[in-house]
Amino acid sequence: MGSPQDDPRSGNVLATVVVFAALLITAATMRHTAHLEASNTDLKGELSQLRAEFRRIAVHGLNSTPQAGTNECTSAADMMSIAGGRTKELQDFEAALLEPPGSLSAALRTLALASAVVLFLAPVCLPQMIDTPIVSALLGREPGGAATSKRLLYLIDYWFSTYVWIKPVALLIATVWLLLVGALANYAVSQDPFSEALWYAWSWIADSGNHAEVHHTTPRAVAVMITMGGMLVFALMLGLVSDSISEKVDSLKKGKSDVIENNHTLILGWNDKVYCIVQQIANANASEGGGVIVVLSEREKEAMEEDLHKSSDGDNAGTIVVCRSGSPLLLSDLNKVSVATARSIIVLAEATNADLSDTRVLRVLLSLRGVPKLDGHVVAEISDLDNNLQVKMVGGDMVETLVAHDVIGRLMIQCARQPGLAQVFEDLLGFEGNEFYKETWPQLTGRTFGETMFAFADAVPIGIKSMASGKVVLNPPDDYQIRDGDKVLVIAEDNDTYTYQEPFQVSREFALPKLEEMQKERRCERKERVLFVGWRRDIEDMIIVLDSFVGEGSELWIFCDLPVEEREQRLREGELHPERDLKNLTLVHKVGNTVLRKHLMCLPLATFRSIMILADEGLEEDIVAADSRVLGTLLLIRELQYLAFEEIEKSAAPNHTASAIAVVGSEEDELALERACGPAPDKLHLSSLQAGAVSKSMPNLKVSSRKVLRTHHMLYPVDSIEDKREDVSWMAKLRSASSKCVVISEILDSRTKHLINITKISDYVMSNELVSMALAMVAEDKEVAIVLTELFTSEGNEMYIRPVERYINPGEEASFWEMCARVRAVGGLLVGFKGADMERVSINPTEKHVPRVWHADDSLVILAEDDE
Repeated sequence: MGSPQDDPRSGNVLATVVVFAALLITAATMRHTAHLEASNTDLKGELSQLRAEFRRIAVHGLNSTPQAGTNECTSAADMMSIAGGRTKELQDFEAALLEPPGSLSAALRTLALASAVVLFLAPVCLPQMIDTPIVSALLGREPGGAATSKRLLYLIDYWFSTYVWIKPVALLIATVWLLLVGALANYAVSQDPFSEALWYAWSWIADSGNHAEVHHTTPRAVAVMITMGGMLVFALMLGLVSDSISEKVDSLKKGKSDVIENNHTLILGWNDKVYCIVQQIANANASEGGGVIVVLSEREKEAMEEDLHKSSDGDNAGTIVVCRSGSPLLLSDLNKVSVATARSIIVLAEATNADLSDTRVLRVLLSLRGVPKLDGHVVAEISDLDNNLQVKMVGGDMVETLVAHDVIGRLMIQCARQPGLAQVFEDLLGFEGNEFYKETWPQLTGRTFGETMFAFADAVPIGIKSMASGKVVLNPPDDYQIRDGDKVLVIAEDNDTYTYQEPFQVSREFALPKLEEMQKERRCERKERVLFVGWRRDIEDMIIVLDSFVGEGSELWIFCDLPVEEREQRLREGELHPERDLKNLTLVHKVGNTVLRKHLMCLPLATFRSIMILADEGLEEDIVAADSRVLGTLLLIRELQYLAFEEIEKSAAPNHTASAIAVVGSEEDELALERACGPAPDKLHLSSLQAGAVSKSMPNLKVSSRKVLRTHHMLYPVDSIEDKREDVSWMAKLRSASSKCVVISEILDSRTKHLINITKISDYVMSNELVSMALAMVAEDKEVAIVLTELFTSEGNEMYIRPVERYINPGEEASFWEMCARVRAVGGLLVGFKGADMERVSINPTEKHVPRVWHADDSLVILAEDDE
């Protein structure tokens, strides 16, 4: 059954009612008009008499005396009083003289009233009338199609939702409609001409107080209706203006407006690295008075600004950060942030599946290639190393890639092998300390790199960028000759803090210490145990890198909740076959929950040289949960290590007694005693009871009180063991294990790093902060990517932490430049050092020419192609 709106009879009935109402109103108006015409006839006669009196007064003057027996006024004053009393009628009928004859005027006013009623009811009746069969046929409605009124409403809805200008046009039409209806109605019920009726109608619409001067009931009713319509029109106008302003403000808040900038840094996407990137770029721009950073992400603009403000406390060193909400995949949104004029573009990976994230980065690069005349270079963050080649193929020469996950994995192994190396990378990456700079120095043209090393008092030269080939050569040979246009790559605090000077003359006559071959061989080939806690996507790459560092016969224990069969399958999928590809490592799989104490207690935590706690791949999308799991595992491991080392120490020397002990077992198990007690001389004295306690705490050790320890085994003095039975805080207990085993924790959220650093229970926290620093540096200088790629990979030159005794005898005196010459003699390049009394590594130290005494505990930071 059709609806009443679709029934044609409903439209006919409504139209009949409307016409009947219009006829009643017209009849009443005609009666009122006839009464007005009769009154007008009388008033016109009086008007004629008044005019005759005025003319007589004007002719005879004010002092003339009227004739006796007439009805005229006896004085001019009386005549003026009568004229003043009839002024209103005179004015009204002066206007009425311009009106058509009485019958024609009444007909026009009746027609005006009918027209006003029809126009007033048209918006209500029109939708009903156009659905009638006759009107629908005239409008071309197809049989069985949608009702004409519905099609009209659909068009109106489309216009309002599509065209911005339709709202003010609709309001203008409504105002004209109300003005026309009001003017016709006012003309019909009053004696004013149509022009005056139109003006009065507008005044009643514009000002609701103007109808107070209207007399008689019918004109007042018309005035009230027009005034109410005017109030509605102006309310709609105010609403329209308010909505327009609100939409504009909301558009600004949501970041929909265009960015008119050039030479700015553009960040596409959002993840936890954006905070550090913004801060590092702001630090880089601080020396130039600040710059502009534009962030384009699909997040809300207000949320981005709030998070950035919290991370930096509003201090960006003069750099302006502009956030815009949009999709980096859309060319229109890219143009909105002035992508063509950006100095550099950073494409961030998403905190989601690695393949999906890299696919999105690939699509963004395709969008960037569609930008004509792209001025800046692009730095793309890749999640999976396997996708790096594909991204490079799409991006071409304009794109530099950085595989964040792979970089963190490699740095974790390097830092675990060389404690203190992480601080070196922290100082070199970013813009707060020393950074990489390159500059052309005409004074060095024709000189060798061996001379260039000593030509800068406030910088450390580490390489050359060739003008001819355009390549960057790190650690070139001493006889490398600098040509015109070549740039010298240095490590300096800023680009304006160093300058050229005549090369410092260093004596090359020195003798390097002769290290014992047995000691060097034992250090290089010693067996060891390493523990991976957790499972990450590219763990096979980490295993291969670790295999190249350790000695033959070493063990890698992997502890996570992943079944062993699935682990082996994933390693094979990553093209790693342990039996075939690993030369030095043997994999030992242990299954368990990394945050359960009873599972961790099954591991020999006191026997590992280094432990790396990995962010589990199953929680990569939830960085808070991943960091919480790593933190919980770290606390449990440190507590269990403390208890294990304490048990060993107590068993070794509860009363500081002495007798002989010989350890006959695997060398890896001796590491527990070495880390608990430190390096030992030739003998270790324990009682038989203590030897039994040690054997009980370490089941794999065979302890005897009368046998002599083999020469290649380590021995431990009881006197060197510190009694730790006194009460200490739990935090101090956890820290006490740090000197015996290196623990590297992987944190995904850089902000969590500071929380762990406060406790100092982990030797180093490897987080995305280093990757963020690297992205910021490459964004500022594209050629830095060549340097970082060589430092982060196993090919080419790397950073090493080496004991000073390799190059000088402890107690000798030498300047930093003299130590540079000693390190250079074996192919290395000295960039810094760490004294025994220093908390941090000193990169590019000052006063390089001043001699200092070198101690056995000092270490050097060296750039070399391999471990000399």
